[in-house]
Amino acid sequence: MSLIFLFTISLHFHSLQIHGLPIAPALYVFGDSLFDSGNNNFLPTVCKADYLPYGVNFVKGVTGRFTNGRTVADFIAEFLELPYPPPYMSIRGSNTALKGLNYASGSCGILPETGSQFGKCLNLKDQIDLFQRTVKSDLPGQFQNPHDLLHYLSKSIFLFSIGSNDFINNYLYIKAFDTSQRYSPQQFAQLLMDALANHLERMYNLGARKIVTFEIGPLGCIPSIAKTHNHSGNCVEDTNVLATIFNENLRVTLANLTNTFQGSFFVLGRANWIGYDAITSPVKYGLIDGSNPCCTTWADGTSESIPLLAPCLEPNNYFFWDAFHLTESVSSVIATGCFNGSTVCTPLNIKQLVEM
Repeated sequence: MSLIFLFTISLHFHSLQIHGLPIAPALYVFGDSLFDSGNNNFLPTVCKADYLPYGVNFVKGVTGRFTNGRTVADFIAEFLELPYPPPYMSIRGSNTALKGLNYASGSCGILPETGSQFGKCLNLKDQIDLFQRTVKSDLPGQFQNPHDLLHYLSKSIFLFSIGSNDFINNYLYIKAFDTSQRYSPQQFAQLLMDALANHLERMYNLGARKIVTFEIGPLGCIPSIAKTHNHSGNCVEDTNVLATIFNENLRVTLANLTNTFQGSFFVLGRANWIGYDAITSPVKYGLIDGSNPCCTTWADGTSESIPLLAPCLEPNNYFFWDAFHLTESVSSVIATGCFNGSTVCTPLNIKQLVEM
């Protein structure tokens, strides 16, 4: 099915305030710059997207999203008929939290040191600490009793997209870290997975029951890597192997968590295969370019967008917005597949998950 077709059918979800009752009480979002909706605007870091052309196609303009428009999390919020979860760092007061919050932070990862070379970001522990504050301090006043709060949390949807930066900004960032000398790819993936499993168990203990965790994408295909390494084809396949190892461990871990924790549903978001397929066969998805950024970036297409320079005229024809991040149209395809389809999110799509 064409990427452009899938993108078009989702355009009617264009307003910030969706009319009608939401089909889930709240959406809580965790992760890195693929999901960050503006938290890094409030942190002392060089990793920010608070300038044009970021947000050039977004209804609210520049917000701190690392793309031209909506993220996967934004589309899923629309499908759930919820408002976009605001960045946690921007909110004041408990009422804002009731329909969900976004804790994601660009450049950060699962390990606390990942991304630290660029300034302060919210690593996964930080994000769950903030969610714990939400559950313990902000939300209780909105419910008559603890049972109602737990019921609300059990019906809410929790999205995670995390782990890419532990490779890009840690394992492969040999100027600042020696992890690639200390750990084999398998050992490093296991280190990440052990930490991630502990964090997801903590989410369960805080009341989360319906958790969707996306794979990391094909790292060897992103322009920041593909354009700076010698290779044949579209991607650095040796680097893609790192993502494959992580993602296979993730699949097993999520299945084990579902079997271990009563009443839980840990869903795998299979974003890697569809990303690789669209990058290597862009015409199949209605794209023209699966390799180059839409916007003008520093270092000849291998970094973030240069402020205020006009991007390409047709972002929907491109897979990549800058050297790291997706265009809105690609996010639409992933979100649509995860919400309604059978090939992206497994063993349940989000529509099925809501009904459980």
